[in-house]
Amino acid sequence: MSTLYLVPTPIGNFDDITLRALNVLKEVETVLAEDSRVSRKLLKHFDIDKPIFSHHLNNEHRTVDHLVERIEMGEVMALISDAGTPAISDPGFLLVRACIQAGVEIISLPGATAFVPALTNSGLPTNQFVFEGFLPHKKGRLTRLKLLAEEPRTTVLYESPHRLLKLLSQLEEHCGVERKISVSREITKMFEETVRGTVVEIRQYFEEKGVKGEFVVVIEGASPVKKKKTNSKSNRSD
Repeated sequence: MSTLYLVPTPIGNFDDITLRALNVLKEVETVLAEDSRVSRKLLKHFDIDKPIFSHHLNNEHRTVDHLVERIEMGEVMALISDAGTPAISDPGFLLVRACIQAGVEIISLPGATAFVPALTNSGLPTNQFVFEGFLPHKKGRLTRLKLLAEEPRTTVLYESPHRLLKLLSQLEEHCGVERKISVSREITKMFEETVRGTVVEIRQYFEEKGVKGEFVVVIEGASPVKKKKTNSKSNRSD
């Protein structure tokens, strides 16, 4: 049967790959990779030698139809990203949608992703949460921040090192100085670190220490606002 596997890869520590992921990568005919240079290092580490086809943000619109045709012809493929689970803030959605429309079976393996360990490690409520991925860089960014400031559920988002301090300043402005957050960086890597506190405390920490690595920011949900009581009595005159 025509099949596309979605295979999570380690976000840092190679030991985090699953046995099932390794078995699938050994069995498929082609590996679709976000960056072939990164993927070759991973496959070489586990002695896996497979043809690699580049499938990334810059070419996915052009390659989707061709890839679906190949899978329909019986070629079994695995989609991986540079790190983590495909289609989670990485390429994959367009291909998965096209495969579903074509009747191709999709098998998505469980595995590494950065936001789950950051969320569970934050100390903030995990029963309900919102995953935002990366906020828009410019257009729409402030609109999203204003909405997130009023979001009652825990919010999880990704941020790059050169925009982290900007994000923390914006959170301070829109969420208030006392809003609690947790910032995790370099998850599963040598310099893994999680810092917890108010927005102001975390901003000051990274201003003094410097900003390096890839970041996951977890934001406390907004406190419910008590509604003012209204007088429901009618002003009828007898």
